[in-house]
Amino acid sequence: MKRIALALLLLTTITGCDSNPAQQAASVQTLSIKGSDTMVHLVSSWTEEFMKAHAEADISVTGGGSGTGIAALINGTTDICAASRGMKEKEQKLAADNKVSPVEIPVARDGIVLIVHPANPVHSLTIDQLRLIYTGKVSNWKEVGGPDSPILLLSRESSSGTFVFFQEHVLNKEDFSPSARLLPGTSALVQAVAADRGAIAYVGLGFAAEAKGTVKTLGVQASGQASPVVPSEETVRSGAYAVSRPLFFYTNGAPKDTAKQFIDFCLSPAGQKIVRDTGYVPVS
Repeated sequence: MKRIALALLLLTTITGCDSNPAQQAASVQTLSIKGSDTMVHLVSSWTEEFMKAHAEADISVTGGGSGTGIAALINGTTDICAASRGMKEKEQKLAADNKVSPVEIPVARDGIVLIVHPANPVHSLTIDQLRLIYTGKVSNWKEVGGPDSPILLLSRESSSGTFVFFQEHVLNKEDFSPSARLLPGTSALVQAVAADRGAIAYVGLGFAAEAKGTVKTLGVQASGQASPVVPSEETVRSGAYAVSRPLFFYTNGAPKDTAKQFIDFCLSPAGQKIVRDTGYVPVS
């Protein structure tokens, strides 16, 4: 009897030990967020604060561009897509073909900021001048009131939502100049502008705020007769700044479980305070 009792005790102990790791693993709530490079800093800041109150959450945040994030949502490899543009019609069709039902959730606003080297004497450009520069019709700074030196065009890659937005809203859907250098991330654009007096690039408002002192922000004129408007929270929110946009999360169907908790936090007063603190514009 003693041997049987001892055997039962050992079996119970072993079973209990084996179940603990499984129970612990089951308690971890994983969440993947992928997409816009413009939003990586903001989403990472949200994640850091959210996880302080949700120790059970294991959240991974990666960039790659809005197009990459949307593709990941469609093929089921991310829970949340972060996008700095709306979904294209062909992406919506592909989602439907894959039985994915994207739900669009505005979580912040952003201004697209034009940056140049601090030594560049140009202080503002019109939308038309920006279009001419980025389509290659203007290639020297002297043509827009600057020094007699070539313009070094810098841009994000075509998978970037910022690239798409800029092409649609500034270039009127014309093609970028073949001379434009396409860089893989916003940080690379900031570094390149800081290192070259002839460079110009476009970045998100939050990145421009972080780079203050190493690059110069240009005012933008909606037309030749309009006054230049400097990008800021106030001018983006009011619509006075011409090159601004909403930032989105996309989920497959209505968000639930950890995804819903996280998005609810992002839209809460605490979450929207983080939006402002990181240089973006709250939606509420």
